[in-house]
Amino acid sequence: MNAANLRARVRAEMTEEIKQVARRHLATDGANLSLRAVARDLGMASSAVYRYFASRDELLTALIIDAYDAVGEAAEQAAAGQGEPAERWVAIGHAVREWALANRHQWALIYGSPVPGYQAPQDTIVPATRVIMALAETIRSGLESGRITTFPPQPAGRFGEELAAVAEQFGPDVPPYLVGGGISGFIHLCGAISAELFGQLDNTIEDDRRGFFDWQMRATAAFAGLA
Repeated sequence: MNAANLRARVRAEMTEEIKQVARRHLATDGANLSLRAVARDLGMASSAVYRYFASRDELLTALIIDAYDAVGEAAEQAAAGQGEPAERWVAIGHAVREWALANRHQWALIYGSPVPGYQAPQDTIVPATRVIMALAETIRSGLESGRITTFPPQPAGRFGEELAAVAEQFGPDVPPYLVGGGISGFIHLCGAISAELFGQLDNTIEDDRRGFFDWQMRATAAFAGLA
């Protein structure tokens, strides 16, 4: 291994170590990360950390992209393991939920309250759409395979026009209703998981939250036309 490769390897390992410490801080401090605190835990001078991440926002962006990619990969792998579109939709939901339960502080970072003062850069857009696109591809598959054959008329009103414009991006024959159903399903997915993680189900659904979640996902599948 030459000197350049060795430096690159050391830098990559140090970058990952900084991110691991920062993720631990998410659990105690939320998104209010401090590079000084991260440096202190690593036994480094804060100036040394700045050689890897120029600012708190740059470190936050790296954590956000990692989280989006991780939950997106979980969704995509779940989708790949199912044939029927409705079952694929439900499997995606369960995979996202399981990831969130195992990584609740990272879930809060990407789907919780916006971080004050932080403006997400363009780099986060593609990772952020991986779960959404997994759901969208499931609807597309259902439409192309003939599983979806009937759907209500195009929604009326200004939002119906907006849905139609979005539907055109997926193809000329994609009904706006399906796009609206897909968006609603994604919103319901995020809301159902956040409600469980942040205590809204306490003293209500206690023993079989997975079953309750499955029931919700099957309802959203039906609403999206995948019944």
